[in-house]
Amino acid sequence: MAHTPFTRRELLRSAVLAGVLLPAAGALSACATPVQEPATPQAPAAGAKSATNPLGIAPDKPVEIVIFDGGFGEKYATDIHEPLLKSLHPGVEIKHSATKEIAKTLQPRFAGGNPPEFINNSGDNAMDIGALAADGQLYDLGPLLDAPSWDDPNVKVRDTILPSAIELGSYNGTFSVLPYANTVWGLWYSSKLFNDEGWQVPKTWAEFTALLDTIQKQGKMAPFTYAGKHPFYIYETILTLAAKIGGVDVVKNIDNLEPGAWTAEPVMTSATAWAEIGAKYLMQGTAGLDHIQTQIAHNKGEVAILPNGSWVENEQKDTTPADFGYAMFPLPDFSSSDALPYGTVHSRPGEEYLVAAKSANPLAGVEYMRAMLSVKGAGRFMEMVSTPTIVKGAGDGLTLSPGLQSVADALKAAGTNTTYFRFRQWYLPLHDEVAAATGQLMNGRLTPKQWAERIEKKAADIKGDSSVVKFTRT
Repeated sequence: MAHTPFTRRELLRSAVLAGVLLPAAGALSACATPVQEPATPQAPAAGAKSATNPLGIAPDKPVEIVIFDGGFGEKYATDIHEPLLKSLHPGVEIKHSATKEIAKTLQPRFAGGNPPEFINNSGDNAMDIGALAADGQLYDLGPLLDAPSWDDPNVKVRDTILPSAIELGSYNGTFSVLPYANTVWGLWYSSKLFNDEGWQVPKTWAEFTALLDTIQKQGKMAPFTYAGKHPFYIYETILTLAAKIGGVDVVKNIDNLEPGAWTAEPVMTSATAWAEIGAKYLMQGTAGLDHIQTQIAHNKGEVAILPNGSWVENEQKDTTPADFGYAMFPLPDFSSSDALPYGTVHSRPGEEYLVAAKSANPLAGVEYMRAMLSVKGAGRFMEMVSTPTIVKGAGDGLTLSPGLQSVADALKAAGTNTTYFRFRQWYLPLHDEVAAATGQLMNGRLTPKQWAERIEKKAADIKGDSSVVKFTRT
């Protein structure tokens, strides 16, 4: 049988997400084993190149752009990046759409061989990047890095962005995903509320739990919540504290599927600490709430603190009181023996954008990325959605919103003390398992030991499955 774009594992997961019934197992059995190395699609030949068209894109072929309609919305594309592309390429027709369900909408098109050129792959229904990479569906973005930057023809694009973006966007040595937003995670609060109540940002775990006790005793609001329907928001926090306690090797071992990574002492210590938060301080009904519901509760003063990413201020801009004063603080020191100092944050280029290798006009998608990486494109994005980007200097001279200023201050204070993990992009089934188990941990349905052992088994299964392409973090 001819090579199919998606493994049976991915087709099955897509069907569950989309509510589609697949044929019986035998109907797919001949296509069940994924390839071990990415297929190499035939790259379309570039056309005539010039100072304004260094990639040689076709001047009159359309490009289809699909944006995830989530925390950043779609206006940054329609109002900033797409007009930039048209300013140099007026003959290129842009076909724009936005959706909250990327995988449900686009995986059938990948399977059918007619994907759009440019995709913002994000959200809870994002496609499995690891599987896309393994199946040769991602266009090699090397030409983007070596192209002249939008702003200065004497400077290559690679020299205008954070080196970590290239590392995190590379799969098996090929730069194939653009992580555009330099996302920062932390514990979010209202500076007005804290000022009015005289509460201080906690810097130790003892101070943190004492603050939660104070809020609980006052009885005006719940101390803490997270998006119960999307447990990534809290498992991110668990892993960030674990890295802070034990060092960056804790999450590197998790990414590399090392045996015992999930049952390691720093991970167990963090899981136990957050399970106690779940048992004592959660807002009632947290398990049934999504991110928007918890954020609205935060805006309404129904809860004091929640873990979130730097997109939250923009995502809630229509419901946030004018004097709310969004701000974030880093995870407190768990103890004086933490491997990483106070101020350490989970920060990494994220919000992934890709060009489909088997689309009709991939070079136009690459050129669209070049426009995104201009100072103007990145700076206006930063202002509109209150999130930093990977473009160096894009925020210089901008007047920042309260939440974005808080993020900028946290990044500056952290310096090199940042941490991140990659298994969520590499092994989506492992992310699914961690999310499900963490929801049960926070609801008291799993002990920390049971939680760790359940995830450890899933990681071992993936490591032992020769049909799953593995990635290594050094």
